[in-house]
Amino acid sequence: MRGLFSWVGLLAVLAIIGLLAKHQLGSKAVHPVNAASSSYAASDAPNGKAPQVDTPAQAKRLQKQVQDDVNQLMQSRPADVDQQTEPKP
Repeated sequence: MRGLFSWVGLLAVLAIIGLLAKHQLGSKAVHPVNAASSSYAASDAPNGKAPQVDTPAQAKRLQKQVQDDVNQLMQSRPADVDQQTEPKP
């Protein structure tokens, strides 16, 4: 009897995990890219919309700009983390 409940419980947990995974994977939608100009970085995009990229050269330039922006933000981040982790007297 205990073994039967173990199997039923295991199947219930697997069903719940399967439903959650299906819900999470199903909610990922691809948003179209809309912008008037592709000469600026994603951080400068108006209204949070990504710029349109038409050529491989533009794509590489945009990727470099975004990478530089992320690196710049990450350089200032350790100081913020240190301030938060210091114990208060």
